[in-house]
Amino acid sequence: MSTVDLTGRVALVTGGAGGIGAAVVGRLAKLGARVAVLDLDAAGARRVASAVDGLALTGDVADPGTMPAAVAQVEQELGRLDVVHLNAGIGGGQPGVDVLDVARYRKLVGVNVDHVVYGLCAAVPALRRQGGGKVVITASLAGVTAMPSDPLYTLTKHAVVGYARAAGQALAGEGITVSALCPGFVDTLLLGAAKEEFAAAAFPLLTPSDVAEAVQSVLAEGQPGQAWIIQPGGKATPYQFRGVPGVGGGQLPPEVVLGRI
Repeated sequence: MSTVDLTGRVALVTGGAGGIGAAVVGRLAKLGARVAVLDLDAAGARRVASAVDGLALTGDVADPGTMPAAVAQVEQELGRLDVVHLNAGIGGGQPGVDVLDVARYRKLVGVNVDHVVYGLCAAVPALRRQGGGKVVITASLAGVTAMPSDPLYTLTKHAVVGYARAAGQALAGEGITVSALCPGFVDTLLLGAAKEEFAAAAFPLLTPSDVAEAVQSVLAEGQPGQAWIIQPGGKATPYQFRGVPGVGGGQLPPEVVLGRI
């Protein structure tokens, strides 16, 4: 496992009151960081933050005002911001494609996609003030492959991976590394009743600690715009995307990919 020294650094973790987020908070604190824990669950955020002498923040990450306010409070109370883990997420819970619960759909997009956009937009100026920094976005294997059991969740995670890849390249020249982490199925409350099905099938699950370890690897080794995969029993590794075919089957030139022409 790769190591990274975060002594003197400040981190912000969204969805930090439980599951993956809480495990990452603990891992970042052990690496030396002061950690701010943002969650809709105020009591949970306080519990996790108090265990690491961190800062508890409360808010709905789907609200466009929450992330700017959180970043401002982190800078005011902890003095800086160096690492951001945009981890908050929810499941879609709508397996079909011909019937749509619009309210649930908007909530899903708000937490899984809007929060990432709001979060990165709010964090970048703070990271620039430190001369650079690291952003890790929790995506999913559903961000690089289809999950027919939940097409809408798949939609949001594909969006997150695409955004991380593009934003990572756009910010690379400023010393800001943006990466996505795509875990397989993790033993958290997000699994809901499906956890019993996994258990009955003896299907291995990741633990939140496994994902926190993968976050550490991404912080230590991640390159701009990468999407890292972590599966039970394996190490976190960058996913190898195929190049985009160009005219005549060749690859698109970098000038097109980077938007220069």
